[in-house]
Amino acid sequence: MTTMRVTQNMLSDRSVGSLQLGLSRLAKVQEQISTGRVLNRPSDSPTQTTAAMRMRSSIADQTQFVRNAEDGVGWLGVVDATLGGMTDQVRRARELGLQGASSGTTSQSARDALATEVEQIRDGLVAAGNTTYLGRPIFGGVTSGPAAFDASGAFVGVPGAVNRTIAEGVKVRVDVLGTDVVGPDGASLFDDLDALVLSLRTGDTPGIRTGLAALEGRLEDLGSVRATAGARFSRVEQAAQRGRDAVLDLTTSLSEVENTDLPRAMVDLKMQEVAYQAALASTARVMQPSLLDFLR
Repeated sequence: MTTMRVTQNMLSDRSVGSLQLGLSRLAKVQEQISTGRVLNRPSDSPTQTTAAMRMRSSIADQTQFVRNAEDGVGWLGVVDATLGGMTDQVRRARELGLQGASSGTTSQSARDALATEVEQIRDGLVAAGNTTYLGRPIFGGVTSGPAAFDASGAFVGVPGAVNRTIAEGVKVRVDVLGTDVVGPDGASLFDDLDALVLSLRTGDTPGIRTGLAALEGRLEDLGSVRATAGARFSRVEQAAQRGRDAVLDLTTSLSEVENTDLPRAMVDLKMQEVAYQAALASTARVMQPSLLDFLR
């Protein structure tokens, strides 16, 4: 049978090691309470640290998706409001044309006045076509210029889609091309209004009626474009809300991983304090002064 002699140095080393271990546990709990975080360094928990890093990456991605979606909501909100205003103006121009088509009750001077108002509506529609959002024309495609249409109503934008990434691998167009709104150059809404003005000034009743039919078609086109933009608006708005919910859920999960549960930590702190004090007391009782201590 093998025996091992326990020396005073061995007893002292083990006692001090146990005290240091208890003290380190106490210090760890104190650090968690003072910082409010369970993970203060990767070595605290490599697995949880990896999970926290992944959550932070996901939060950053979702936050960017939310920003993109909110920007898209801004774009499409302006598009919808502008298309609504343009629809009202075209409807007003059609009403004026209807008045001018009443050849038996409308004098030429009255038609001239109607033509002047239609001209003003046309200019207003050109201005509406150049509406901008954050300095970019909403109907100008990917142009870097300040306008989608020149003074004559010709399209001067650059065809292309303005897209926003609202989720992983999901892009939504947030603009509307000007030619989709008013038609191509030479056969656009502005050309129809010019023709209506000319017919009113010359008293051309058949021409006025042709212009009325053209404006009726333009109203249908505007309604269709607006409906499409409205559907995109709803989709992007829902994506923004889903992104906010995802950020909230991920932030809550990250808090559960990283942050300190204070009630639990306070109980743990008290337990470690009691354990450390008990270790000190027991060590003091075991490590009694030796004869050498009395001879000093």
